Amino acid sequence: MVAQESHQHAAPQGFIRKYVFSLDHKVIGLQYYFLALTAVFVGMFLSLLMRIHLIWPTAILPLLGEIKPETYLSLVTMHGTIMVFFVLTTAPQGGFGNYFLPIQIGAPDMAFPVLNMLSFWTTFLAYVVMLAAFFVVGGAPLHGWTGYAPLSALQSSGPGEGLGADLWITSIAIFCVASLMGALNFITTTLDMRAKGMSMWRMPLTCWSWFITAILGLLAFGVLLSAGILLLMDRNIGTSFFLPLGTINGQLTGHKGGSPLLWQHLFWFFGHPEVYIAILPGMGVASQVLSTFSRKPIFGYKAMVYAMLSIGLLGFMVWGHHMFMSGMSPYSAFAFSIMTMAIGVPSAIKTFNWLGTLHKARIRFQSPMLFAVGFVSLFVSGGLSGPFLAQPALDIPLHDTAFVPGHFHLIMGVAAIFGIFAATYYWFPKMFGRMMDEKLARIHFFLTLIGTYCVFMPMHYLGLAGQPRRYSQLTELQYLHPLIGLNTFMTYAAIVTVAAQLIFVFNLFWSMFKGPKASDNPWEATTLEWTTATPPPHDNFGGRTPVVHNGPYEYSVPGAPRDYVMQTDPATVAAH
Repeated sequence: MVAQESHQHAAPQGFIRKYVFSLDHKVIGLQYYFLALTAVFVGMFLSLLMRIHLIWPTAILPLLGEIKPETYLSLVTMHGTIMVFFVLTTAPQGGFGNYFLPIQIGAPDMAFPVLNMLSFWTTFLAYVVMLAAFFVVGGAPLHGWTGYAPLSALQSSGPGEGLGADLWITSIAIFCVASLMGALNFITTTLDMRAKGMSMWRMPLTCWSWFITAILGLLAFGVLLSAGILLLMDRNIGTSFFLPLGTINGQLTGHKGGSPLLWQHLFWFFGHPEVYIAILPGMGVASQVLSTFSRKPIFGYKAMVYAMLSIGLLGFMVWGHHMFMSGMSPYSAFAFSIMTMAIGVPSAIKTFNWLGTLHKARIRFQSPMLFAVGFVSLFVSGGLSGPFLAQPALDIPLHDTAFVPGHFHLIMGVAAIFGIFAATYYWFPKMFGRMMDEKLARIHFFLTLIGTYCVFMPMHYLGLAGQPRRYSQLTELQYLHPLIGLNTFMTYAAIVTVAAQLIFVFNLFWSMFKGPKASDNPWEATTLEWTTATPPPHDNFGGRTPVVHNGPYEYSVPGAPRDYVMQTDPATVAAH
């Protein structure tokens, strides 16, 4: 471990340096968090428009008018892109990871504070460029969040595939650069900045999840960045990386020799690790919260770490299961199918270890615990449909149906959002020095959990019944008429679920200023962030460097004077 003094910087002076171009990892973490908060409401609004159009396709909406089929596809594209990149990637890793990784390992800041600041503002620039696609001539692209060529590679392939698509690709490329900078910072900080006594095996599982996520990001985002650059070249300077010889409206495209499947390989080589970039921090938070509120050590700490490492490794070997429809060799499909089934093993280990932590525990059902249990519930519910899609014989008929959105929204989308909620309710007292309202939190939890199940569980049934995805209008299809009632129910459930998030936003901002004052350790937790002042001072520990003597989950230790042992407590009692 390097000397931490070389990484320390003076406390900022002035508003701009303190709150805008800040080098403090805590301020940068909050910047990421509130960026993701704005993005999630944009993404939810777009999804509501999609659901409304599916049920009432001829409705004339205030300010928006009629949603045309091409507009619907643009909503699909932008909803998926904003949620995956600017919410599910930004909040868990950029927000909470930036804020709490240095504090949990006993460091005064991230290893590279200037790079940290640049990574946020580059992400912000990417977000602005993405939103700009709505306002240019032709509007936002309609090629889906996966950007499949040749649709995405030709300027003339449809509405929104002009400047809007260029902005979309540019935004993702900028986001990749930001993520690469962040990943380098996380890895270096974890390896070089740990306090005395903080071995890797004493790190909280949250730190392990952020560390493994950073490794995935470092390996995956470079591939997507390269693919985006090649796609821009195909679109603007006449190269043929992804475009074969073909005609549009009877005219030769002028391209030849390219392969649309090359884009799929490059995108999904990034895209499947991206699923775990979104969900691994949630796994870490769930582990942290379940142990704290169960008043028990996490069941199988090392098994949990090895499971996350296995998920990270296997995540790079399964990208082909997104491409069973592309006509790949049955031998390749078989190999990808086997690897996809294998990745369920470490996920199952984590699930059973969470259940083992809850078994015979003295559970405290406070709001962070509720959302952590909700995370496990959604992760398991969404994961159960994964093995179906891992089989080529089943995936081929199901792939272009509503079954697939039902699966990945539960396991990756809403589960990750529940991880973000659990982290927010758990760390809010430390970040803002006040407590959130527990009654509002419980109302928010139950409405959101029930609402998300009412929206996404029926999608599996709709998929089995043959309802296609990406279709802008289903009311004209005779065989889908019996499903209109269920679709209507899902739309009303989505409206209620989105409305429930307003309770969370009110609770968040009201509690920042009016919530009851929080103590330094309101949850009686053990990790280092609860040993410092609330909110933490500029250098996290008020000029002293903590010394770690214990593991991160020492709860209910026999012979201890209280039911938890802080990581900084002298090692006078035999640990678990």
